[in-house]
This record gives sequence, structure tokens and C-alpha cells, in this order.
Amino acid sequence: MTEQAFADVAPKRCGQPPLVTCTGVGKTWETDGEPFVALRDIDLEVARGEFVVFLGPSGCGKSTLLFLMAGLEQATEGRIVCGGAEVHAPGTDRGLVFQEASLYPWLTVGENVTFGLKMQHVPKDRRRQVAQEILERVGLSEAIDKRPDQLSGGMRQRAAVARALALKPEILLLDEPFAALDVQTRARMQDFLIQVWRQAGVSMVFVTHHIDEAIALADRIVVFTARPGRIKTIIPVDMPRPRDSRSPAFHALADRLTDLLRDEVDRAFAEQERIK
Repeated sequence: MTEQAFADVAPKRCGQPPLVTCTGVGKTWETDGEPFVALRDIDLEVARGEFVVFLGPSGCGKSTLLFLMAGLEQATEGRIVCGGAEVHAPGTDRGLVFQEASLYPWLTVGENVTFGLKMQHVPKDRRRQVAQEILERVGLSEAIDKRPDQLSGGMRQRAAVARALALKPEILLLDEPFAALDVQTRARMQDFLIQVWRQAGVSMVFVTHHIDEAIALADRIVVFTARPGRIKTIIPVDMPRPRDSRSPAFHALADRLTDLLRDEVDRAFAEQERIK
């Protein structure tokens, strides 16, 4: 194993307790008809400093589990513990990045980044200092006084990541944050996110539909079944970073994941047709 590869996986081997533990987690929504079971029997741990990717077909509950971990939704079965405390509501220990950047258009980039600090009554000068430090980390130091509509899509998502980092969370939860970006920008944003992960030392849980994206980013890939979502398997990715998508190892893992997901995608399509 190369020195860089060891640096990427070392946080998971230091003997610390997991940062996040999901035990028997399920989520069911009551409807006018049959109950809608989104997730069932989820047992999962996320280590401190680990990069975990959720991969599965549309509607399998990946984002639902992310929102349960964030405290935006409540599990109907089981429990989720983060940093030793059971999750019942959002907290500053967990940062969340959505598919859309969701920046306030009337605020500057710097004001968006430090909005959470403003809600905590942090003085204006200190907020400005934090914004400068974090925006420099994500390569947006010159955008601090710009409005979100003056930024490209990739820059807006970098600002959204910066906003999540401003509160110094222990874990970042990312719900397909690069889905709307073109292929070239997506690849650059993946490199950017790995750099931020290394620098910040946070855990990351990242939701995607894209097999290549999962391989490029993850320490471990959690493969979900079709709804009701269960964990089908968890695959460690032992390739050193940066990962060459043209390498035989990359292609072999992509083929394995494609085989694992084929039946689940077919089941998901059949379920969607049944609902229609």
C-alpha cells in the first residue's frame, strides 16, 4: 500500500468508536392506502474520518437514510446515534449539502457561508474572518462579496460545502450534490471534495446513482436494494487516490457493482410502474 493510500484509510483503523451507528433503522410513511415502507433493517456504522457512499436505484431510500442521520426525519424503527448521542433533530455536529446549492440569493457568498454563525450571534467581524478562511479552503476567496447568481453551478456547490463546514461539523451528509453538473465539472468537484475531506478531517456520507462517482470517492460503498431499501452489501474500495477510471481495478469494481445493481434497478422500475 502506498503512503497516500494509507493516509486515506488510516482514520478507520485507529481503534476509535464509530462516529455514527444505525441499528435496526426503518422508515415507514402512513398514507391513505397501504403504508409506504422506505427503509427496513438498516445496520450501519460510519467511522471517524471515513468517506462512505450510498449507491442504489432511484427510490431505494438512500436520501431518506441521509435525512434520518441529519435529524430532518425521524426513524419509525431502530435508532441512530451520532457522537454518542441519539439523533432526534438537526445539530451543528452534522452538516447537510443538498442537490441544489440552496443559497440565499439576497445574501453575498460570504454571508451565505456564515449564516449559521449569524444565527448563533457570532460577531460580524468574526463571521467575516471565518468566511475568508473557509472560502480560501474551497477556492472561492475572491467570491466572498459576490451574489450566488454571479457564480457557476460548480462554484455555488462549493459555496454550499463551505457553508456546511463553517459550523465545524463532525460529518458532512451530501445528497447527490453534483447531479446537476456536466461531466467535466462533476469530475473536478469530486477532486475538490476529496481535497476538502482530507483537509477538514470530517466523515462524509455521499448519496449517488453513479457507479463511477461512488468508486472515485468512497472508502466503502453501501449498496442498497430496491424499495423497501435494505443494505444488500458493503464493498470496501482499497484503490489509492486519485483513482484512474481507466485502470483494470476500477473497471472490475464497476462491473461488480453493475451486476449487483442490475436486479435492484429492474425491481425499482417494476415498482414504479405498479404505483402508476
